[in-house]
Amino acid sequence: MKQSKLLIPTLREMPSDAQVISHALLVRAGYVRQVSAGIYAYLPLANRTIEKIKGIMREEFDKIGAVEMLAPALLNADLWRESGRYETYGEDLYKLKNREQSDFILGPTHEETFTTLVRDAVKSYKQLPLNLYQIQTKYRDEKRPRNGLLRTREFIMQDGYSFHQSYEDLDVTYEDYRKAYQNIFTRAGLDFKGIIGDGGAMGGKDSQEFMAVTPKRTDLNRWLVLDKSIASIAEIPADVLAEIKAELNKWMVSGEDTIAYSSASHYAANLEMATSAFQKTNKVSAYADLAEVATPDCKTIDEVADFLKIAQEETIKTLLYIADEKPVVALLVGNDQVNEVKLKNHLAADFLAPASQEQAYQVFGAHFGSLGPVNLDSAIPIIADRNIQNLANAVAGANKDGYHLTGVNPERDFTAEYVDIREVKEGELAPDGQGSLQFARGIEVGHIFKLGTRYSDSMGATVLDENGKSQQMIMGCYGIGVSRILSAVIEQHARIFVNKTPKGVYRFAWGINFPEELAPFDVHLITVNTKDEVAQTLTAKIESDLVSQGYEVLTDDRNERVGSKFSDSDLIGLPIRVTIGKKASEGIVEVKIKASGDSIEVHQENLIETLEILTQHP
Repeated sequence: MKQSKLLIPTLREMPSDAQVISHALLVRAGYVRQVSAGIYAYLPLANRTIEKIKGIMREEFDKIGAVEMLAPALLNADLWRESGRYETYGEDLYKLKNREQSDFILGPTHEETFTTLVRDAVKSYKQLPLNLYQIQTKYRDEKRPRNGLLRTREFIMQDGYSFHQSYEDLDVTYEDYRKAYQNIFTRAGLDFKGIIGDGGAMGGKDSQEFMAVTPKRTDLNRWLVLDKSIASIAEIPADVLAEIKAELNKWMVSGEDTIAYSSASHYAANLEMATSAFQKTNKVSAYADLAEVATPDCKTIDEVADFLKIAQEETIKTLLYIADEKPVVALLVGNDQVNEVKLKNHLAADFLAPASQEQAYQVFGAHFGSLGPVNLDSAIPIIADRNIQNLANAVAGANKDGYHLTGVNPERDFTAEYVDIREVKEGELAPDGQGSLQFARGIEVGHIFKLGTRYSDSMGATVLDENGKSQQMIMGCYGIGVSRILSAVIEQHARIFVNKTPKGVYRFAWGINFPEELAPFDVHLITVNTKDEVAQTLTAKIESDLVSQGYEVLTDDRNERVGSKFSDSDLIGLPIRVTIGKKASEGIVEVKIKASGDSIEVHQENLIETLEILTQHP
């Protein structure tokens, strides 16, 4: 493929509106262009990579018996009314009308559509299991699209749906997908973790997220690729290293989620679902009497603790939530933070939101800063974090502005349901007792769910079992963010390439170091002097030989300065660069390995053999 024929609009500078490195490089290297807020065009290089991602997925799904199909993106709203999600999905749902004023949506996901198609076609358990998937554009009206392809309004997604007669059968397919996803992300060159996740709007119960771990900025060995002219990082002058570090640190660490993982085991979970080790203490304390004390101008836990000269761990934080239009009280120890996902899941609530100041006054007779669990209306449920059980003679709000109670004891002074509803903290003991919890940022690239009968119940998807009785189909759901993989790969494979000029000047620039399976082309073929007929003839010969051996070759035939060609080559990020330069008349070319910065001279007759050694190409 001739580079002059491709649309690769590289930029000299990073785009000013980009905050994460993947967004900046996708734009600067000519992979994508924004058409409108949160909506991108995938230019030829990006499209080639995305097609390779799809190809890997199809190969892995074939292995587990998943069958590809394609459903419409424009959906009748009645399907979503049938499942109940038309009203509950939220403002991200694109809603529109046709000329007959019938309601439609642009599909953000396709549980309803696949459930309907299978419900109408499958009548007997003998037709199960079914394992179907599609790769399709989805639509979600994000309030604040940002960070390039990581948070968009239009995106490419693989979504799969399986239908079963039994939960045991679902378990088998769920495990098949888990392994298939692991293979896909491994082949895509991603550093990822499979973590405990939240089913969210999909309605799943058991679920696992796959998170691409965002690399930290501190390890220069991981970020820098040194040219052969530089022996090691230690050789780089301190002022240049300081510039490089400043360049690294100016880019935001991407990833919408925090991963909590054990330092000594395989435990990993989204922060929304993470838990830590808990043990109920059996120490016996003499109960103090309840006493009301004035705490003027004390609105926060820290202010109350400082005023009463106690540790914040001796206080009870009282919060009010509205769950499906009903008040719910949540209790935590001191400055612990409530994990709203855990609380919402425990309540099985469709809606959960913090109460307003006015709502709190109606329930407690006091304003924020003075709320407590003692003497509340018994009809209002109290959900206490399990650590509350270990408190004795604690301090809590007195439900009277400017006052708190001392000597508050669980069970004696209030009754609660004890559940893990707190957000874990880094350094706490992992729930399996092995190692401490460490935090990292991550980009969600995949998610699998055991839906059970969530949709078959609401949409009447049944089959006749062995005894001729009707039973609900049991479902699983499996999704990969295809366009997100492109961004995640670049987040992990972006590099700063450092070289030293013959005059001893150190220079550095960003570029992409694509994994071999995803690179738009296998080889970047560059002719230094396009007016040199010998070099041009050798270039044509090498291109023909490589293509005949199955290599995908991008030939830079542009009449540009060689410096510009090399800069664009570093940006684009193909695994191997073959340069036809001054020794073209001798049949000698330079082969540069993108990942390491190493380069060697090879005679063109030995080029194919050399590439077979350097790459995974058969």
